[in-house]
Amino acid sequence: MHSNSTRKTIPFKQTATTAGSSVSVTRRKLHLACAALLAGLTAWAPLTLAAGKWPAQAITVVVPFPAGGMTDVLARRLAMHMQDKLGQSVVVENRAGASGQIGTDYVARAKPDGYTLLVSATHHVINPAIRGNLPYDARKDFTNLALMATTPNVLVVNKDVPASNLKEFSEYVNKHPNGVMFGSSSIGGATHLSGELLKLKTGLQLTNVPYKGATPAMTDLLGGQIPALFHDITTIAPLVRDGRVKAIGVTSAQRSPALPDVPTIAEQGVPDYLAITWIGFYAPAGLPDDIAKQLNQLARESMHTKDALEAFKSNGTEPGDMDLPAYNQFVNSELDKWQDVVKRAGVKVE
Repeated sequence: MHSNSTRKTIPFKQTATTAGSSVSVTRRKLHLACAALLAGLTAWAPLTLAAGKWPAQAITVVVPFPAGGMTDVLARRLAMHMQDKLGQSVVVENRAGASGQIGTDYVARAKPDGYTLLVSATHHVINPAIRGNLPYDARKDFTNLALMATTPNVLVVNKDVPASNLKEFSEYVNKHPNGVMFGSSSIGGATHLSGELLKLKTGLQLTNVPYKGATPAMTDLLGGQIPALFHDITTIAPLVRDGRVKAIGVTSAQRSPALPDVPTIAEQGVPDYLAITWIGFYAPAGLPDDIAKQLNQLARESMHTKDALEAFKSNGTEPGDMDLPAYNQFVNSELDKWQDVVKRAGVKVE
Protein backbone atom coordinates (compact mmCIF):
# COMPACT_ATOMS: atom_id res chain seq x y z
CA MET A 1 0.00 0.00 0.00
CA HIS A 2 2.86 2.25 0.72
CA SER A 3 4.21 1.47 -2.67
CA ASN A 4 0.91 2.15 -4.32
CA SER A 5 0.57 5.32 -2.29
CA THR A 6 3.97 6.40 -3.45
CA ARG A 7 3.16 5.63 -7.02
CA LYS A 8 -0.01 7.65 -6.71
CA THR A 9 1.77 10.52 -4.96
CA ILE A 10 4.47 10.95 -7.59
CA PRO A 11 2.02 11.81 -10.39
CA PHE A 12 0.27 14.15 -7.97
CA LYS A 13 3.55 15.95 -7.21
CA GLN A 14 4.44 16.10 -10.87
CA THR A 15 1.06 17.50 -11.66
CA ALA A 16 1.40 20.10 -8.92
CA THR A 17 4.88 21.08 -10.13
CA THR A 18 3.65 21.40 -13.69
CA ALA A 19 0.71 23.52 -12.58
CA GLY A 20 3.04 25.74 -10.54
CA SER A 21 5.27 26.23 -13.52
CA SER A 22 2.26 27.01 -15.65
CA VAL A 23 1.00 29.60 -13.15
CA SER A 24 4.48 31.10 -12.87
CA VAL A 25 4.83 31.36 -16.63
CA THR A 26 1.37 32.81 -16.92
CA ARG A 27 2.14 35.41 -14.28
CA ARG A 28 5.41 36.34 -16.01
CA LYS A 29 3.60 36.74 -19.29
CA LEU A 30 0.95 38.87 -17.60
CA HIS A 31 3.59 41.12 -16.01
CA LEU A 32 5.38 41.50 -19.33
CA ALA A 33 2.12 42.31 -21.11
CA CYS A 34 1.20 44.92 -18.48
CA ALA A 35 4.65 46.45 -18.67
CA ALA A 36 4.40 46.66 -22.46
CA LEU A 37 0.94 48.15 -22.21
CA LEU A 38 2.08 50.79 -19.70
CA ALA A 39 5.08 51.62 -21.82
CA GLY A 40 2.84 51.98 -24.83
CA LEU A 41 0.43 54.20 -22.96
CA THR A 42 3.28 56.37 -21.74
CA ALA A 43 4.70 56.71 -25.22
CA TRP A 44 1.33 57.58 -26.73
CA ALA A 45 0.03 59.83 -23.96
CA PRO A 46 1.12 63.18 -25.47
CA LEU A 47 -0.21 62.23 -28.87
CA THR A 48 -3.51 61.08 -27.37
CA LEU A 49 -3.88 64.40 -25.52
CA ALA A 50 -3.04 66.37 -28.63
CA ALA A 51 -5.48 64.42 -30.74
CA GLY A 52 -8.21 64.41 -28.11
CA LYS A 53 -11.32 66.50 -27.94
CA TRP A 54 -10.67 70.23 -28.27
CA PRO A 55 -10.40 72.21 -26.05
CA ALA A 56 -8.55 70.38 -23.30
CA GLN A 57 -6.84 73.45 -21.81
CA ALA A 58 -7.09 77.25 -21.56
CA ILE A 59 -7.34 79.32 -24.76
CA THR A 60 -5.59 82.66 -25.34
CA VAL A 61 -7.10 85.30 -27.63
CA VAL A 62 -4.45 87.85 -28.60
CA VAL A 63 -5.43 91.45 -29.37
CA PRO A 64 -2.55 93.35 -31.04
CA PHE A 65 -3.74 96.72 -29.70
CA PRO A 66 -4.13 98.32 -26.27
CA ALA A 67 -7.11 97.47 -24.08
CA GLY A 68 -10.28 99.52 -24.36
CA GLY A 69 -10.64 99.96 -28.11
CA MET A 70 -13.29 98.40 -30.32
CA THR A 71 -11.10 95.42 -31.21
CA ASP A 72 -10.42 94.70 -27.55
CA VAL A 73 -14.08 95.07 -26.56
CA LEU A 74 -15.25 92.61 -29.22
CA ALA A 75 -12.48 90.16 -28.37
CA ARG A 76 -13.59 90.13 -24.73
CA ARG A 77 -17.20 89.61 -25.75
CA LEU A 78 -16.09 86.66 -27.88
CA ALA A 79 -13.93 85.24 -25.09
CA MET A 80 -16.82 85.28 -22.61
CA HIS A 81 -19.08 83.50 -25.10
CA MET A 82 -16.43 80.87 -25.88
CA GLN A 83 -15.79 80.26 -22.20
CA ASP A 84 -19.49 79.73 -21.53
CA LYS A 85 -19.94 77.37 -24.48
CA LEU A 86 -16.70 75.40 -24.24
CA GLY A 87 -16.31 75.12 -20.48
CA GLN A 88 -12.65 76.16 -20.67
CA SER A 89 -10.91 79.34 -19.56
CA VAL A 90 -10.49 81.87 -22.41
CA VAL A 91 -8.06 84.71 -21.69
CA VAL A 92 -7.65 87.93 -23.71
CA GLU A 93 -4.05 89.06 -23.94
CA ASN A 94 -3.14 92.52 -25.29
CA ARG A 95 0.16 92.47 -27.20
CA ALA A 96 0.23 95.99 -28.63
CA GLY A 97 2.87 97.69 -30.76
CA ALA A 98 3.95 98.53 -34.32
CA SER A 99 0.39 99.04 -35.60
CA GLY A 100 -0.60 95.52 -34.64
CA GLN A 101 2.49 93.75 -35.95
CA ILE A 102 3.82 92.46 -32.60
CA GLY A 103 0.71 90.58 -31.50
CA THR A 104 -0.05 89.40 -35.01
CA ASP A 105 3.43 87.95 -35.46
CA TYR A 106 3.15 86.19 -32.10
CA VAL A 107 0.03 84.32 -33.27
CA ALA A 108 1.52 83.58 -36.69
CA ARG A 109 4.35 81.68 -34.95
CA ALA A 110 2.10 79.78 -32.53
CA LYS A 111 1.09 76.12 -32.90
CA PRO A 112 -2.09 75.63 -34.98
CA ASP A 113 -3.84 73.75 -32.18
CA GLY A 114 -6.71 76.13 -31.38
CA TYR A 115 -5.17 77.46 -28.16
CA THR A 116 -3.64 80.70 -29.49
CA LEU A 117 -5.98 82.89 -31.54
CA LEU A 118 -6.06 86.45 -32.89
CA VAL A 119 -8.69 89.20 -33.05
CA SER A 120 -7.52 92.14 -35.15
CA ALA A 121 -8.82 95.16 -37.04
CA THR A 122 -8.49 96.33 -40.66
CA HIS A 123 -4.77 96.83 -40.04
CA HIS A 124 -4.47 93.09 -40.73
CA VAL A 125 -5.17 93.63 -44.44
CA ILE A 126 -3.74 97.15 -44.77
CA ASN A 127 -0.33 96.62 -43.15
CA PRO A 128 0.89 94.27 -45.90
CA ALA A 129 0.21 97.02 -48.43
CA ILE A 130 1.88 99.92 -46.63
CA ARG A 131 4.66 98.29 -44.63
CA GLY A 132 7.55 96.40 -46.17
CA ASN A 133 9.34 93.55 -44.45
CA LEU A 134 6.50 92.39 -42.24
CA PRO A 135 7.64 89.47 -40.05
CA TYR A 136 4.65 87.43 -41.23
CA ASP A 137 2.60 86.81 -44.37
CA ALA A 138 -1.03 87.83 -43.80
CA ARG A 139 -2.16 85.67 -46.69
CA LYS A 140 -0.26 82.46 -45.86
CA ASP A 141 0.41 82.40 -42.12
CA PHE A 142 -3.17 82.44 -40.84
CA THR A 143 -6.40 80.48 -40.88
CA ASN A 144 -9.18 83.00 -41.51
CA LEU A 145 -11.93 82.17 -39.03
CA ALA A 146 -14.74 84.74 -38.93
CA LEU A 147 -15.83 88.29 -39.65
CA MET A 148 -16.88 89.61 -36.26
CA ALA A 149 -18.20 93.10 -36.96
CA THR A 150 -18.05 96.02 -39.38
CA THR A 151 -18.46 99.74 -38.93
CA PRO A 152 -18.34 102.48 -41.56
CA ASN A 153 -16.35 105.66 -41.54
CA VAL A 154 -18.04 108.94 -42.34
CA LEU A 155 -16.86 111.86 -44.45
CA VAL A 156 -17.76 114.96 -42.44
CA VAL A 157 -17.08 118.65 -42.97
CA ASN A 158 -16.89 121.70 -40.76
CA LYS A 159 -20.35 123.18 -40.24
CA ASP A 160 -19.38 126.32 -42.19
CA VAL A 161 -18.37 124.44 -45.35
CA PRO A 162 -21.07 125.04 -48.00
CA ALA A 163 -21.78 121.35 -48.67
CA SER A 164 -24.28 118.83 -47.34
CA ASN A 165 -23.84 115.97 -49.82
CA LEU A 166 -21.20 114.50 -52.11
CA LYS A 167 -22.23 116.56 -55.15
CA GLU A 168 -21.93 119.82 -53.21
CA PHE A 169 -18.69 118.69 -51.61
CA SER A 170 -17.23 117.87 -55.04
CA GLU A 171 -18.19 121.33 -56.29
CA TYR A 172 -16.59 122.87 -53.20
CA VAL A 173 -13.33 120.94 -53.78
CA ASN A 174 -13.22 121.82 -57.47
CA LYS A 175 -13.51 125.54 -56.71
CA HIS A 176 -10.13 125.39 -54.99
CA PRO A 177 -7.22 125.29 -57.51
CA ASN A 178 -5.12 123.14 -55.19
CA GLY A 179 -8.03 121.09 -53.84
CA VAL A 180 -8.75 120.78 -50.13
CA MET A 181 -7.33 118.93 -47.16
CA PHE A 182 -8.96 116.08 -45.28
CA GLY A 183 -7.86 114.83 -41.90
CA SER A 184 -7.38 111.27 -40.68
CA SER A 185 -6.31 109.70 -37.40
CA SER A 186 -3.08 108.28 -38.84
CA ILE A 187 -1.22 107.72 -42.07
CA GLY A 188 -2.05 104.38 -43.62
CA GLY A 189 -5.05 103.76 -41.37
CA ALA A 190 -8.61 102.97 -42.40
CA THR A 191 -9.74 106.60 -42.25
CA HIS A 192 -6.80 107.75 -44.37
CA LEU A 193 -7.35 105.10 -47.00
CA SER A 194 -11.07 105.88 -47.11
CA GLY A 195 -10.07 109.29 -48.45
CA GLU A 196 -7.47 107.89 -50.83
CA LEU A 197 -10.06 105.52 -52.27
CA LEU A 198 -12.47 108.43 -52.81
CA LYS A 199 -9.73 110.33 -54.64
CA LEU A 200 -9.09 107.39 -56.93
CA LYS A 201 -12.79 106.78 -57.62
CA THR A 202 -13.78 110.42 -58.26
CA GLY A 203 -10.63 112.26 -59.29
CA LEU A 204 -11.17 114.85 -56.56
CA GLN A 205 -8.04 116.69 -55.49
CA LEU A 206 -7.80 115.84 -51.81
CA THR A 207 -4.70 116.01 -49.61
CA ASN A 208 -4.46 113.94 -46.46
CA VAL A 209 -3.42 115.55 -43.18
CA PRO A 210 -2.53 112.65 -40.85
CA TYR A 211 -2.86 113.23 -37.11
CA LYS A 212 -1.56 111.26 -34.17
CA GLY A 213 -4.96 110.02 -33.15
CA ALA A 214 -8.59 110.91 -33.70
CA THR A 215 -8.90 113.58 -30.98
CA PRO A 216 -6.52 116.20 -32.45
CA ALA A 217 -8.01 115.63 -35.90
CA MET A 218 -11.50 116.27 -34.57
CA THR A 219 -10.31 119.37 -32.70
CA ASP A 220 -8.92 120.90 -35.88
CA LEU A 221 -12.06 120.08 -37.84
CA LEU A 222 -14.29 121.77 -35.25
CA GLY A 223 -11.92 124.73 -35.16
CA GLY A 224 -11.89 125.13 -38.93
CA GLN A 225 -8.18 124.34 -39.40
CA ILE A 226 -9.19 121.56 -41.81
CA PRO A 227 -12.44 121.52 -43.80
CA ALA A 228 -13.04 117.78 -43.95
CA LEU A 229 -12.35 114.58 -42.05
CA PHE A 230 -12.92 110.84 -42.37
CA HIS A 231 -13.85 109.44 -38.97
CA ASP A 232 -15.43 106.32 -37.48
CA ILE A 233 -19.19 106.54 -37.16
CA THR A 234 -19.25 105.52 -33.49
CA THR A 235 -17.40 108.67 -32.42
CA ILE A 236 -18.73 111.10 -35.00
CA ALA A 237 -22.46 110.29 -34.97
CA PRO A 238 -23.30 112.34 -31.83
CA LEU A 239 -21.59 115.42 -33.33
CA VAL A 240 -23.57 115.01 -36.56
CA ARG A 241 -26.84 114.76 -34.64
CA ASP A 242 -25.97 117.89 -32.65
CA GLY A 243 -25.19 119.85 -35.82
CA ARG A 244 -21.58 120.50 -34.84
CA VAL A 245 -20.37 118.88 -38.08
CA LYS A 246 -22.09 117.94 -41.32
CA ALA A 247 -22.04 114.42 -42.71
CA ILE A 248 -21.40 114.09 -46.43
CA GLY A 249 -21.64 110.31 -46.73
CA VAL A 250 -20.90 107.00 -45.04
CA THR A 251 -18.32 104.62 -46.48
CA SER A 252 -20.30 101.37 -46.21
CA ALA A 253 -22.44 99.70 -48.87
CA GLN A 254 -25.66 100.39 -46.94
CA ARG A 255 -26.74 103.25 -44.73
CA SER A 256 -25.89 102.99 -41.06
CA PRO A 257 -28.58 102.69 -38.37
CA ALA A 258 -26.54 105.19 -36.36
CA LEU A 259 -27.13 107.85 -39.06
CA PRO A 260 -30.01 106.53 -41.17
CA ASP A 261 -30.60 109.87 -42.94
CA VAL A 262 -27.04 110.12 -44.22
CA PRO A 263 -26.63 108.49 -47.66
CA THR A 264 -23.69 106.30 -48.54
CA ILE A 265 -20.97 107.57 -50.82
CA ALA A 266 -21.82 104.68 -53.13
CA GLU A 267 -25.43 105.78 -53.62
CA GLN A 268 -24.28 109.33 -54.39
CA GLY A 269 -22.64 108.43 -57.67
CA VAL A 270 -19.71 106.16 -56.72
CA PRO A 271 -21.44 102.76 -56.91
CA ASP A 272 -18.42 100.56 -56.19
CA TYR A 273 -17.07 102.59 -53.29
CA LEU A 274 -16.61 100.61 -50.06
CA ALA A 275 -14.17 101.34 -47.24
CA ILE A 276 -15.28 99.90 -43.93
CA THR A 277 -13.49 99.28 -40.69
CA TRP A 278 -13.89 95.65 -39.64
CA ILE A 279 -12.78 93.26 -36.94
CA GLY A 280 -11.68 89.74 -37.83
CA PHE A 281 -10.86 86.46 -36.10
CA TYR A 282 -7.82 84.33 -37.00
CA ALA A 283 -5.70 81.33 -36.01
CA PRO A 284 -2.25 80.20 -37.14
CA ALA A 285 -2.14 78.50 -40.54
CA GLY A 286 -2.81 74.77 -40.47
CA LEU A 287 -5.61 74.76 -37.90
CA PRO A 288 -7.68 71.54 -38.21
CA ASP A 289 -10.92 72.06 -40.12
CA ASP A 290 -13.16 70.80 -37.32
CA ILE A 291 -11.75 73.34 -34.85
CA ALA A 292 -11.97 76.12 -37.44
CA LYS A 293 -15.65 75.34 -38.00
CA GLN A 294 -16.35 75.42 -34.25
CA LEU A 295 -14.59 78.77 -33.86
CA ASN A 296 -16.42 80.24 -36.83
CA GLN A 297 -19.75 79.23 -35.31
CA LEU A 298 -18.81 80.54 -31.85
CA ALA A 299 -17.69 83.90 -33.23
CA ARG A 300 -20.89 84.37 -35.23
CA GLU A 301 -23.01 83.39 -32.23
CA SER A 302 -21.17 85.82 -29.94
CA MET A 303 -21.87 88.73 -32.27
CA HIS A 304 -25.60 87.95 -32.45
CA THR A 305 -26.52 87.66 -28.79
CA LYS A 306 -29.20 90.02 -27.51
CA ASP A 307 -26.65 92.08 -25.57
CA ALA A 308 -24.32 92.35 -28.54
CA LEU A 309 -27.05 93.45 -30.94
CA GLU A 310 -28.26 96.11 -28.53
CA ALA A 311 -24.73 97.47 -28.13
CA PHE A 312 -24.16 97.47 -31.88
CA LYS A 313 -27.39 99.31 -32.60
CA SER A 314 -26.34 102.22 -30.41
CA ASN A 315 -22.92 102.71 -32.00
CA GLY A 316 -23.44 101.95 -35.67
CA THR A 317 -21.72 98.56 -35.73
CA GLU A 318 -23.02 95.64 -37.80
CA PRO A 319 -22.38 92.01 -36.70
CA GLY A 320 -20.53 89.76 -39.10
CA ASP A 321 -22.09 86.52 -40.35
CA MET A 322 -19.88 84.73 -42.88
CA ASP A 323 -19.05 81.04 -43.08
CA LEU A 324 -15.42 79.96 -43.51
CA PRO A 325 -15.27 80.02 -47.34
CA ALA A 326 -17.00 83.41 -47.54
CA TYR A 327 -14.75 84.96 -44.93
CA ASN A 328 -11.62 83.56 -46.52
CA GLN A 329 -12.66 85.10 -49.84
CA PHE A 330 -13.45 88.40 -48.12
CA VAL A 331 -10.04 88.63 -46.43
CA ASN A 332 -8.21 87.91 -49.67
CA SER A 333 -10.29 90.47 -51.58
CA GLU A 334 -9.51 93.11 -48.93
CA LEU A 335 -5.79 92.30 -49.16
CA ASP A 336 -5.98 92.74 -52.94
CA LYS A 337 -8.03 95.94 -52.75
CA TRP A 338 -5.81 97.82 -50.33
CA GLN A 339 -2.66 96.66 -52.11
CA ASP A 340 -4.07 98.23 -55.28
CA VAL A 341 -5.23 101.44 -53.56
CA VAL A 342 -1.93 102.00 -51.78
CA LYS A 343 0.06 101.39 -54.96
CA ARG A 344 -2.05 103.70 -57.09
CA ALA A 345 -2.24 106.42 -54.44
CA GLY A 346 1.47 106.24 -53.70
CA VAL A 347 0.95 105.92 -49.96
CA LYS A 348 4.16 105.40 -48.01
CA VAL A 349 4.80 104.85 -44.32
CA GLU A 350 8.24 105.93 -43.22
